[in-house]
Amino acid sequence: MKSTIVIAFTAGSFSLMADQLPETVISANRTEELIKNTPYSVAVIGEDELLDGAIRTLPEAIKNTPGVMIQKTTHGHGSPYIRGFTGRQNLLLVDGIRINNATFRSGPVQYWNTVDSQAIERLELVKGQGSVLYGSDAIGGTLNTLTRSSNFNEYDVGWFADHSLSYRFDTNSRSQVGRIESAFGQGGKWGILLGITSKDFGDIKDSAVGHMKNTGYDELDMDFRFDYAVSSDTTMTLAHQSIDQDGVWRWHSTIFNPGWRHDGHVATPGKYNARVYDQERSLTYLKLAGGEGVGWLKNWSATLSYQKSQDSQFQDRSLTDIRTQSIDVETWGLGLQMESDLGAGSLLYGLDYYHDDVNASGTRTGKDPRSQRPVADDSAYDLLGLYAQYKWNPIARLPKLETSLGIRYTYADAYLGKNYDTTLDADLSTDKQWRNWVVSGRALYDLNDCWNIYAGISQGFRAPNLNDLSGNLTTRSGLSSLGSLDLDPEKFLSYEMGVRYEVDHVSLAVSAYWTDIESVIMGVPIAAGSKTQVTTNGQDGQVYGVEAEAIWDVNDRWRLLGQASWQEGDTRSSSFIGGPRTEDYISRLAPLMGSMALRWTHPDETFWIEGRVTAAAKADKLSARDQGDTQRIPSGGTPMYVIASLYAGWQATDDLLLTLGLENLTDEDYRIHGSGQNEAGINAILGAKLTF
Repeated sequence: MKSTIVIAFTAGSFSLMADQLPETVISANRTEELIKNTPYSVAVIGEDELLDGAIRTLPEAIKNTPGVMIQKTTHGHGSPYIRGFTGRQNLLLVDGIRINNATFRSGPVQYWNTVDSQAIERLELVKGQGSVLYGSDAIGGTLNTLTRSSNFNEYDVGWFADHSLSYRFDTNSRSQVGRIESAFGQGGKWGILLGITSKDFGDIKDSAVGHMKNTGYDELDMDFRFDYAVSSDTTMTLAHQSIDQDGVWRWHSTIFNPGWRHDGHVATPGKYNARVYDQERSLTYLKLAGGEGVGWLKNWSATLSYQKSQDSQFQDRSLTDIRTQSIDVETWGLGLQMESDLGAGSLLYGLDYYHDDVNASGTRTGKDPRSQRPVADDSAYDLLGLYAQYKWNPIARLPKLETSLGIRYTYADAYLGKNYDTTLDADLSTDKQWRNWVVSGRALYDLNDCWNIYAGISQGFRAPNLNDLSGNLTTRSGLSSLGSLDLDPEKFLSYEMGVRYEVDHVSLAVSAYWTDIESVIMGVPIAAGSKTQVTTNGQDGQVYGVEAEAIWDVNDRWRLLGQASWQEGDTRSSSFIGGPRTEDYISRLAPLMGSMALRWTHPDETFWIEGRVTAAAKADKLSARDQGDTQRIPSGGTPMYVIASLYAGWQATDDLLLTLGLENLTDEDYRIHGSGQNEAGINAILGAKLTF
């Protein structure tokens, strides 16, 4: 028996293709398969990469993935732009369970930061997958966050116990993160994991803006997981996770934002006295998963889940305009999945169902509280999906060809219990339903032992949610957005082609994509020049781009890595209700971006050091809405930047790991495109990990 206590105080960077990268992925086709045999563009980030990178938040964990740009409205938020889409047009899963609910609003949102980054075992990002396998919202990408467990199956029969205490410190903001973790059980029979994470993030500062007061916040997270081997091929899992964030300021909107000037680009200062978010979310689930329990099943799983979330906001705009909003959501979920051999191939099929109960409230000085709800109060939303996907080789003469065809039926039902009608000065009840079919087709062909190519066409959709139908929110920099009942689902059609090359010392992956956009739900001004918007299916367009990443093991000690992405996109939408349609850039179009890293590892692997350079070109292809978002996007666009960082780790003894990260070595003054704050200046992250 080995008892382990871990003190982790870490820094570093990660690579998506490091030695520890798991060779399999489960999220691309909802079943385990080799990454090289997946007909999708996939990024997998393992536990070691997360540890080396001293990852602060979940969104930041995928920042070095080609095709991904992490927009930060504030330090406590983070919304990935994946192939041009963000917020509710990307799908977040935790252990395969849908986190997106019916109150998610449009644009860059804060919800992805409600997953404890310290409790993650592995991340799987599938880009451009479409909606066949995971349903509504899976447009730009689907991120499956797989959380930590006791890994009881990896131990010999008998008692085991591993414990950990983790801590990290950032010098720039004087931030501290600590985690206590304990895993114990009987090897091969059962295991329990308990974890508590405490985060105290201080205010960040940079060389131009200086001290950004109120960018810090507090967070407390807890997680529990019990795994039990019901039989040799069936496992039961009972898990609970919770997160509580306090005092997350939308700094860019407030008087603490003095504005920013950089190389002739100007971002305007904030105006509100305060704009503060608090967030709470919990997830509890019970899952049974097994192998060949009966002859016609290859594998199966059944999951019952329950979630609670609270999203509250306080705004002090002036002495005569103080506002509050709060949304409480309870979500029940059910998932069934099976896989069977059928004919010459394999059939994956199942269903997922989620039911949201929503309560909402709001206040504003001098206004009727009914008119200030962020969404309709006493509401409910049901989302049911049935899906199937068949994989097989359709041409016997081409044994290295594999194809898949998939289909999904979705039924969505929105019940608005108390939806305030300003013209009648009364709460009204409304019920709306939508039905939708989507299909997808994919193919992968092994040219030889080194090369393979893949291609696919996938339909995506997003059903209107409660925010679309009844939302009453402040968006961007002060625009008022009102929901509408007359809406249809958003529709998308994605085309993708990719190539992979892999030999002993070199790996290369390149992919190109094109997504057609139809009937996107957006706020359109009620009249020319109005700051009040009404939600409508008002936008069509397309977004396309190229992504590439490569790794070269020069020898046993040196490794060179690189990634880059390029993107273009345009839209057609009404300038105001009843007005002419105009053509424009897609909002927050990502600039040319990339990074390179060189890593040296000592022959006995006790010491490593890595230098990384990250760069982005000037983001000056701005939509009209971007140009009006002057607190976040400077005049003329977001300036280019080049950032250099250095990371190192030393396994001082068998039980002690020391790490050091030096980020933004040149103290560069920069901002990620669309963000509401500048990134931190020069920063040191120190660390230690003790095991015994």
